[in-house]
Amino acid sequence: MTETAKSVPRWHASGDWFDTCKCNVPCPCSFAQPPTYGDCEGVLAWHVREGRYGDVPLDGLNVLMLGSFVGNVWAEHSDAYGAVFLDERADDAQREALQMIFGGQAGSWPAEMISMFGAEMRGMDFAPIEVQVDEDLGGWRATVPGRVEASAMALTGPTTPEGARVQSTNLPGSETGPGQVATWGRATADRADAFGFHWSREGQSSKHITFDWSGPT
Repeated sequence: MTETAKSVPRWHASGDWFDTCKCNVPCPCSFAQPPTYGDCEGVLAWHVREGRYGDVPLDGLNVLMLGSFVGNVWAEHSDAYGAVFLDERADDAQREALQMIFGGQAGSWPAEMISMFGAEMRGMDFAPIEVQVDEDLGGWRATVPGRVEASAMALTGPTTPEGARVQSTNLPGSETGPGQVATWGRATADRADAFGFHWSREGQSSKHITFDWSGPT
């Protein structure tokens, strides 16, 4: 039986999110501006460090999405498409929880983002998803073997102090919601071959942003 809004339990999920995309560094979408080339496509990855959906633990599980759109994702846009991979390690209860949260049915920020994005979904699959985020945020990477590869190194430049990270707060277009810290990077791999999405590039924008959501409200 499909859960209704009234039956959604209290839940919480926090962790790491990052993307690799088509835009130049820094991706204008995070500043609520149109993408560099008028359209954007990329990989979005979530790693749940701590999470619980009612009594169902979600610690350590991963979700990955492929997406594309034309125009300003925060304003007028069109041709929005998406596809989702959910962690195949999840048991039945965890799978249902991930679908409820990341499908927007459990409320909180994912519901707002999905409503705004308005994507036509091309598919969903349970797959082996590997996500790694360096503790010092020096780099991050995600793979679905044979189908998706996304990785980046933290952005540096001539005046960046050694070991420091280029970060933003209060982004106008934070993909994980208000109040999170973004760390900028440059993609070392951005490849997709799944659900009708096909691209392969490197050297473009990437960013890591924490997420911290609670629902169902």
